[in-house]
Amino acid sequence: MGMERREAVIKFFFHGRKLSWSSGGTEMSKTKSFSISRRLVSLAYYQVRSNKGAGGVDGINLESFHIGYRDHLYKLWNRMSSGSYMPPPVKLKEIPKKGGGLRPLGIPTISDRIAQTVVRGLLEPGLEQIFHDDSYGYRPGRSALQALSRARERCWNQSWVVDVDIKGYFDNIPHDLLMKAVRLHCKIRWMLLYIERWLKAPLQQSDGRIEERTKGVPQGSVIGPVLANL
Repeated sequence: MGMERREAVIKFFFHGRKLSWSSGGTEMSKTKSFSISRRLVSLAYYQVRSNKGAGGVDGINLESFHIGYRDHLYKLWNRMSSGSYMPPPVKLKEIPKKGGGLRPLGIPTISDRIAQTVVRGLLEPGLEQIFHDDSYGYRPGRSALQALSRARERCWNQSWVVDVDIKGYFDNIPHDLLMKAVRLHCKIRWMLLYIERWLKAPLQQSDGRIEERTKGVPQGSVIGPVLANL
């Protein structure tokens, strides 16, 4: 099966300490379809655990997951490496907006957040190099306060402001165009496979109904904000 080329360095932050793991070329396992390091899955779990958050449709929260986390991580790694991992439905929760109305929030299961964190850790460093320097949304090491500071500097030089808001942007991103952009910057087959599956993962409504998704990226997903910046 040969070698699978990796070009990123995955970086996680756990309790304020940066953990790095090089994803350089590794020999493909003879029994697995894809070469995915078990260490990457473990590091992704530590980041998900440090970020906290609620459980998804399976009802398993972080505390319950941690009790048998070694078994959970092995099963996740095994399925991802074999190509058989299928993301479960995303739990949909609507939260009130300050200006009125409701904002849809997608809540993946703990295992799915870990899987997404693995891919995000490998994908994000490369994408960071192509994003505009004035882009601040959902980017590591950047904040809304930094964006406001830059806007203040610009106001000293310009007497006008352009304010643009794309209504329902996360909910209406066309999957075909998004995957076209992803394929332009990512050539790793297993990452493309799972990104496409995450985009198509169904939503579970509050009444338990399962709704198929043909467009958009649910807010609350780990990989979604990175893809939306493309």
